[in-house]
Amino acid sequence: MHMFSPAMSPSVTPTSAPSQDAPDPFGLYIHIPFCEKKCPYCDFNTYAKLDNLFDAYVDALCGELRAWGEQLNHRRVDTIFLGGGTPTVLDARHLAQIFETVNAAFVLAPDCEITSEANPGTVDRAKFAVLHGLGVNRLSMGVQSFQPEELAFLGRIHDVADVYRAVDAARQAGFTNINLDFIFGLPHQSPDAWADTLRQATTLGADHLSLYSLIVEPNTPLYHWVETGQVHAPDDDEAGALYEMAIAHMDTAGYVHYEVSNWAKTAQHACRHNLIYWRNQEFLGVGPGAHSYLHTPWRADVTSAADKIIDGARWSNRKPVPGYIKRIQNGEPVEEFHEAIDQATSMGESMMLGLRLVHEGVERVRFRNRYGVDVFDVYLETINRFRQMDLLTVDKDCLRLTPRGLMVGNQIFAAFLA
Repeated sequence: MHMFSPAMSPSVTPTSAPSQDAPDPFGLYIHIPFCEKKCPYCDFNTYAKLDNLFDAYVDALCGELRAWGEQLNHRRVDTIFLGGGTPTVLDARHLAQIFETVNAAFVLAPDCEITSEANPGTVDRAKFAVLHGLGVNRLSMGVQSFQPEELAFLGRIHDVADVYRAVDAARQAGFTNINLDFIFGLPHQSPDAWADTLRQATTLGADHLSLYSLIVEPNTPLYHWVETGQVHAPDDDEAGALYEMAIAHMDTAGYVHYEVSNWAKTAQHACRHNLIYWRNQEFLGVGPGAHSYLHTPWRADVTSAADKIIDGARWSNRKPVPGYIKRIQNGEPVEEFHEAIDQATSMGESMMLGLRLVHEGVERVRFRNRYGVDVFDVYLETINRFRQMDLLTVDKDCLRLTPRGLMVGNQIFAAFLA
């Protein structure tokens, strides 16, 4: 996450009253930084051709898991997300080692949602039964497109037939909750091509679909292609039109649009792990480059210098895989960045993240229980401005983006962080 410092409202006061609701869920993210091939648009902390580090990496990762298990007193975990990268490039014994360590270090909730990312390529299909046997109950596959020419442009290692075979193999392995990722807004992507991809995605019967607009990230091959004129930059207006197409298609297909970029076949298929992020709740990330956010025992303290109420802390780990392994082996900290989060910052981020939830939005009672102040007491002027522009709707329970607001969400989010 980025660092934000919105100004503290003088009317804000700390609250010591706990929420009357059940304790917030706690998520665990486990980063696997390996891929068969690095895609040209990807800026994640992932690497190809590092098979020689698999053994040492898994040993180091398990060392970090054990250390956190002790430090957090074997805390209960409600969701686990094994991401990357492509976790399924690891051998079955590596995957078993990771899950054995997780079960020893933490207490898993009886209904713990356990997701693993996977690639639809042939190499992954043999791993589906292994994952299911280890307790994984949700699979997330990066399909990205059903158009052969788009898959080639995106550098994917699978073809369209692989996707159908992978979904069938996952069903046969016992998975009843399968997500498929897709990308739209590619340079010169036609509406007909996007419509066909959407049609195939919903006809295939995925339980959850994530649809993301292509972003040209710095320090990627795609960025170089655009900068040197080899590829046209994505067009925001065209991407917006494709997004509107997706909303209409997914509604007709009966999916629940519960987050800006995410649709679920039923409310029960919504990704509980990601809901922790969008509700600005606690999560622990392990592995190189992984991010964490925890409330701390000094949450309600007031610092003498800045007179700010501290809501928690976030940090991230060192990114290079060899350096991460070496630090774990030497018993050294792997944390590379750390910051305390004051309450004003936390409130702004709760607005930014919560407004991504299409129906739930920012719940006023949740906000008040956490911060001891009503959202209107902090953001009245900003809320009224967006209401007048028909970008935000408000009722006695929550604030939500309107359909118009969905199209300019990033501008609205930024206003609550200013």
